[in-house]
Amino acid sequence: MATHYFTASSLDGFIATPDHSLDWLLTKNVDPDGPMGYQAFVENIGALVMGASTYEWVLRHEQGAWGYTQPTWVMTHRDLPVPDGADVRIAQGDVRAVHAEMTAAADGADLWVVGGGELAGQFADAGLLDEVWVQYAPVTLGDGAPLLPRSLDLELVDVVRNGDFLCGRYLLVR
Repeated sequence: MATHYFTASSLDGFIATPDHSLDWLLTKNVDPDGPMGYQAFVENIGALVMGASTYEWVLRHEQGAWGYTQPTWVMTHRDLPVPDGADVRIAQGDVRAVHAEMTAAADGADLWVVGGGELAGQFADAGLLDEVWVQYAPVTLGDGAPLLPRSLDLELVDVVRNGDFLCGRYLLVR
């Protein structure tokens, strides 16, 4: 079992615009079934965690529907809606406790830190993040939510092209 941060980034290292938009991402060509694509990745995921901004974007983008079958933790201090039938758990505090709950719920499958970068950084700070998968889009944003707002030592273990994206998979060096 491993904990992954799987995300897309602009070439200048931002995962969202200052107003939390991902519209720039949706204009680029990527094959979800292609190399380092979403479909193969998510098949091995048993539980997810995301921040409030990511969760709210997913709800807006999916128009209130919920596309994940895995249990999902949302880290927030706010009261957020939960779609009917979704296994969404609102959480706050230390990511170690959430990671332990996710591990138990995943039943041996991998864990996915969906975003944002600060949340992935908290998992890395706690020694709980194993891999970073980044799909780099051919766009620069100039400002926004950073990919990973801290210093980490990573080892590149795989790189491919998928449509318009340069995809890299990195291990955290401990």
